[in-house]
Amino acid sequence: MIGKGKVFSFWALIVIVVCMLYSMWRAKSGRPVKIRKISGLDAIEEAVGRATEMGRPVHFCPGIGGISAIEAPQTFAALSLMGYVAHLCARFDVRALIVTIRTPEVLPLAEETVRQAYLEEGKIDSYVPTNIRFLSNQQFAYAAAVFGIMAREKPAANFLLGAFWAEALMLAEVGSEVGALQIAGTAQLSQVPFFVAASDYCLIGEELFAGAAYLSRDEVQLGSILGQDISKAIVAALMLVGIIAKQLGSTYFTSLLSK
Repeated sequence: MIGKGKVFSFWALIVIVVCMLYSMWRAKSGRPVKIRKISGLDAIEEAVGRATEMGRPVHFCPGIGGISAIEAPQTFAALSLMGYVAHLCARFDVRALIVTIRTPEVLPLAEETVRQAYLEEGKIDSYVPTNIRFLSNQQFAYAAAVFGIMAREKPAANFLLGAFWAEALMLAEVGSEVGALQIAGTAQLSQVPFFVAASDYCLIGEELFAGAAYLSRDEVQLGSILGQDISKAIVAALMLVGIIAKQLGSTYFTSLLSK
């Protein structure tokens, strides 16, 4: 016999799926989806403009994750943000946009993202393929190579957006040492404190995905963000009702979660 807990989980999944599908349909139908302003996103144009004024390059690291099921969401969000930065770099005639890659399969995605941005801005002649650099698939060898590039090129803006692990603080620290305006963000919550401490602006957790959706204006991404927020609101309301019911002596919600 199927327990109440499994039945409840099944219907909860159905509700979440319905919320997601409704939100994506709502976004595709042209109804606006509002996302609160994030200071880190507003600072992107300032950072690129600073690089133009100083005549120094921009460095972008889309994290060290790949495109596996676990890492893909952060990597694709970072690539979406990279496209926006590349558009600004092309538009403002930044000396160079240097992209450093750790995972081989991300390299062609990054190359095409930057090339397409320069093409759309009518600055394809300014696109330099060798500025999209695969360094190493070894975590700390990659970090050491980034240190060298940062020390030699001295970028005026440093973007660290994507999946990061133990190298996070080291990358942010070397950016701070060369005087770059740093905008960092990751959904690896264990690394967020290091980015907060060493960066000028930080996208915390799901702000990385919200930022990518906001800047790309992609209807599916915007709809999925809205659907997640609706689902979270429903879960929070159920938790509150369950806590109140438990305090009043009711065991109804407890029984729903039983096996």
